Amino acid sequence: MVFRGARGRRPGLLGTIARTAVVTGTAQATSNAMNRRNNQRAAQYQTPPEQPVVSQPPVYAPPPPAPQAGEDDLISKLTQLGELHGSGVLSDEEFARAKQQLIG
Repeated sequence: MVFRGARGRRPGLLGTIARTAVVTGTAQATSNAMNRRNNQRAAQYQTPPEQPVVSQPPVYAPPPPAPQAGEDDLISKLTQLGELHGSGVLSDEEFARAKQQLIG
Protein backbone atom coordinates (compact mmCIF):
# COMPACT_ATOMS: atom_id res chain seq x y z
CA MET A 1 0.00 0.00 0.00
CA VAL A 2 1.44 3.27 -1.00
CA PHE A 3 0.43 6.34 0.92
CA ARG A 4 -0.77 9.10 -1.31
CA GLY A 5 -1.01 12.67 -0.20
CA ALA A 6 -4.07 14.85 -0.44
CA ARG A 7 -3.55 15.29 -4.13
CA GLY A 8 -2.99 11.59 -4.81
CA ARG A 9 0.76 11.64 -5.16
CA ARG A 10 3.55 10.24 -3.06
CA PRO A 11 4.27 12.04 0.20
CA GLY A 12 6.95 14.64 0.09
CA LEU A 13 10.03 14.90 2.22
CA LEU A 14 8.17 16.29 5.25
CA GLY A 15 5.59 13.49 5.08
CA THR A 16 8.32 10.86 5.00
CA ILE A 17 10.11 12.50 7.94
CA ALA A 18 6.87 12.69 9.92
CA ARG A 19 6.01 9.06 9.24
CA THR A 20 9.53 7.97 10.22
CA ALA A 21 9.29 9.98 13.46
CA VAL A 22 5.97 8.34 14.35
CA VAL A 23 7.30 4.83 13.66
CA THR A 24 10.50 5.52 15.61
CA GLY A 25 8.61 7.01 18.58
CA THR A 26 6.22 4.06 18.68
CA ALA A 27 9.09 1.59 18.52
CA GLN A 28 10.95 3.42 21.32
CA ALA A 29 7.87 3.55 23.56
CA THR A 30 7.23 -0.16 23.00
CA SER A 31 10.86 -1.01 23.75
CA ASN A 32 10.80 1.02 26.97
CA ALA A 33 7.59 -0.66 28.13
CA MET A 34 9.00 -4.12 27.43
CA ASN A 35 12.23 -3.31 29.30
CA ARG A 36 10.26 -2.04 32.30
CA ARG A 37 8.10 -5.17 32.37
CA ASN A 38 11.11 -7.48 32.04
CA ASN A 39 12.91 -5.66 34.86
CA GLN A 40 9.86 -5.99 37.12
CA ARG A 41 9.57 -9.70 36.39
CA ALA A 42 13.29 -10.23 37.02
CA ALA A 43 13.02 -8.37 40.33
CA GLN A 44 10.34 -10.83 41.48
CA TYR A 45 12.68 -13.78 41.14
CA GLN A 46 15.82 -12.24 42.56
CA THR A 47 16.66 -13.15 46.12
CA PRO A 48 17.77 -10.39 48.43
CA PRO A 49 21.49 -10.34 49.17
CA GLU A 50 22.40 -12.41 52.18
CA GLN A 51 23.34 -10.55 55.28
CA PRO A 52 26.69 -11.62 56.70
CA VAL A 53 26.30 -13.73 59.80
CA VAL A 54 28.27 -12.32 62.67
CA SER A 55 28.63 -14.88 65.40
CA GLN A 56 29.26 -13.79 68.92
CA PRO A 57 31.83 -15.70 70.92
CA PRO A 58 30.15 -17.89 73.53
CA VAL A 59 29.86 -16.38 76.97
CA TYR A 60 30.78 -18.77 79.72
CA ALA A 61 29.94 -18.33 83.37
CA PRO A 62 33.00 -18.06 85.57
CA PRO A 63 33.80 -21.28 87.40
CA PRO A 64 32.76 -21.41 91.04
CA PRO A 65 35.53 -20.55 93.44
CA ALA A 66 37.56 -23.56 94.49
CA PRO A 67 36.77 -24.66 98.01
CA GLN A 68 39.50 -24.22 100.51
CA ALA A 69 41.07 -27.30 102.01
CA GLY A 70 38.95 -27.19 105.20
CA GLU A 71 35.70 -26.63 103.27
CA ASP A 72 36.32 -29.53 100.89
CA ASP A 73 36.86 -31.88 103.82
CA LEU A 74 33.68 -30.64 105.57
CA ILE A 75 31.60 -31.09 102.42
CA SER A 76 32.82 -34.63 101.89
CA LYS A 77 32.08 -35.55 105.52
CA LEU A 78 28.57 -34.05 105.34
CA THR A 79 27.98 -35.97 102.10
CA GLN A 80 29.02 -39.20 103.81
CA LEU A 81 26.71 -38.48 106.74
CA GLY A 82 23.83 -37.82 104.35
CA GLU A 83 24.46 -41.12 102.56
CA LEU A 84 24.60 -43.02 105.86
CA HIS A 85 21.36 -41.38 107.03
CA GLY A 86 19.67 -42.02 103.68
CA SER A 87 20.62 -45.70 103.74
CA GLY A 88 19.26 -46.11 107.29
CA VAL A 89 22.56 -46.73 109.09
CA LEU A 90 22.12 -43.52 111.14
CA SER A 91 18.89 -42.58 112.87
CA ASP A 92 17.55 -39.03 112.75
CA GLU A 93 19.01 -38.26 116.19
CA GLU A 94 22.43 -39.69 115.33
CA PHE A 95 22.49 -37.77 112.05
CA ALA A 96 21.58 -34.47 113.76
CA ARG A 97 24.28 -34.96 116.45
CA ALA A 98 27.00 -35.85 113.95
CA LYS A 99 26.07 -32.90 111.76
CA GLN A 100 26.20 -30.52 114.75
CA GLN A 101 29.66 -31.85 115.68
CA LEU A 102 30.97 -31.23 112.15
CA ILE A 103 29.44 -27.78 111.73
CA GLY A 104 29.80 -26.45 115.27
